[in-house]
Amino acid sequence: MPLIITILVLYIAVAVGIGVYCNRKAKTVNEYVLGGRSVGPWITAFAYGTSYFSAVIFVGYAGKFGWNFGVSSTWVGIGNCIIGSLMAWAIMGRRTRVMSKHLESATMPEFFEKRYLSKTLKTVAAIIVFIFLIPYTASVYNGLSRLFEMVFSIDYSVCVIAMAVVTAVYVILGGYKATAYNDFVQGIIMLIGIAAVVVATLNSKGGFYEALNQMSQIPNENGVMAGMQGAYASFFGPDPINLLGVVILTSLGTWGLPQMVTKFYTIKDERSIKSGTVVSTIFALIVAGGCYFLGGFGRIFVAPDENGNPVGGFDSIIPTMLEKLPDLLIGVVVVLVLSASMSTLSSLVLTSSSSITLDLIKPAMKGKLDEKKQLIVLRAFVAVFLVISVIIALNKNALISDLMGYSWGALAGAFLAPFLYGILWKKTTKASVWVSFVIGIGVTVLHLVLSSMKLLSGTFLGFTVASPVNLGAFTMIVSLIVVPLVSLITPKMKKADVDRIFSCYDKTVTVRQREAITAGMEEIAAEKTYGHDVVGFTDDGIPIEKRNRTGQPPVKKNKKKKKK
Repeated sequence: MPLIITILVLYIAVAVGIGVYCNRKAKTVNEYVLGGRSVGPWITAFAYGTSYFSAVIFVGYAGKFGWNFGVSSTWVGIGNCIIGSLMAWAIMGRRTRVMSKHLESATMPEFFEKRYLSKTLKTVAAIIVFIFLIPYTASVYNGLSRLFEMVFSIDYSVCVIAMAVVTAVYVILGGYKATAYNDFVQGIIMLIGIAAVVVATLNSKGGFYEALNQMSQIPNENGVMAGMQGAYASFFGPDPINLLGVVILTSLGTWGLPQMVTKFYTIKDERSIKSGTVVSTIFALIVAGGCYFLGGFGRIFVAPDENGNPVGGFDSIIPTMLEKLPDLLIGVVVVLVLSASMSTLSSLVLTSSSSITLDLIKPAMKGKLDEKKQLIVLRAFVAVFLVISVIIALNKNALISDLMGYSWGALAGAFLAPFLYGILWKKTTKASVWVSFVIGIGVTVLHLVLSSMKLLSGTFLGFTVASPVNLGAFTMIVSLIVVPLVSLITPKMKKADVDRIFSCYDKTVTVRQREAITAGMEEIAAEKTYGHDVVGFTDDGIPIEKRNRTGQPPVKKNKKKKKK
């Protein structure tokens, strides 16, 4: 216990220290919310990955879906790697950075306003962000606190409140850069921790082959392919249809989540795109793949009850699997899950507070909110958001996977299609965005009400109707189909407006920005041609010279050779 506490205290000290250090670099709204759009490739990639994966994945999803699908749940991690990271960066990264900078949008709701020329869209989107990020935040608290209860025997509510306080301190102090730098540290811990925990846990059962052999002896209990021996050790598991729903929600969902998409806003240059794509993909493969692979062996660690569910509930599976690890590894696990959770929490609270402040309060004040006051309000709403999330998280009986399913279903169902088509397709209309909002929010709320009344049951095309996870996958797919169809039959935006918005892709620098972000390339080209005294060019191609303190070009002195 002293060793675990020492590791934990050291980690918290580093996190808070980074917040204090970054406080000096968070003096403007742009620096506080976006890090000045100057975050390097590795920091951006780790910020993306650590915001993606948290205690929700490690404790909630890995446990529940590992139990339901066995070793085939590893496909979820592979989907997160290919669809949620590689394809997201390749398709959305560069275009999001270019257009968000062109439109000077700092949040996703602000993007909707300037892309579709509607202040009402921004207001509604900001409200959606604030409301539906709260259950996701609560699920993160829930997952971490269950693990802390197991290790420290500390009351659940104390864990929730303590974590909220630590997160609040470094986010309020340092903003996005504090979050991003902490994400880098947390990401390294997650990579090392996952690898060590997977190896140690399987070794406790005699190694991989022995653990897989034990899994193959378990008969299927889900009613799907009933009686199939070894289904939990098979390639696609006992229920491949519902497994597909999980892959879609957790992989495609990142394309429409504001806390994930805004990571692309902060990209510094073209090198960051290429490096970020590679690093975030490898990160997702190790972390998500490792989590779901580990969870797939849950049935040989936890016994089922009379109903076929795990004793202690789904959220207790992973903590139970880790109980007998050596003390040092328990310490690693605690810091691993704390790192994953705090990185996601910091991203969520910053996204929510910036949406409320910049998209709702600032317009309502009509110019009365200067830069300094905006920062005060931003920091205040970080605290408000955390308090509300803590209150919800104190309901210990809420299932982690359900909280996350509803949150992702509503947000990605509403935002994914309008944002994706908004950066790719000129013909996307404002009416189609409203339809997408109605689908994402309306269907999610209706499902939540009917589920609470126990009016949903059975399957449709093999998918479990009552599952919040399948609901989220459904809203995203439907929205992706409906938005282009509605855009074809509803009034188009004015051609001049659309051409102005999309002109950013055709701005000629070294190459078209559709192919490369060229921040810094003009300076490099100028230096090679004209030397160190030229730092760039005007729009007319005239060289720009360095300036001295008087604002004049530097005077070049001719050095005379001294006569011997």
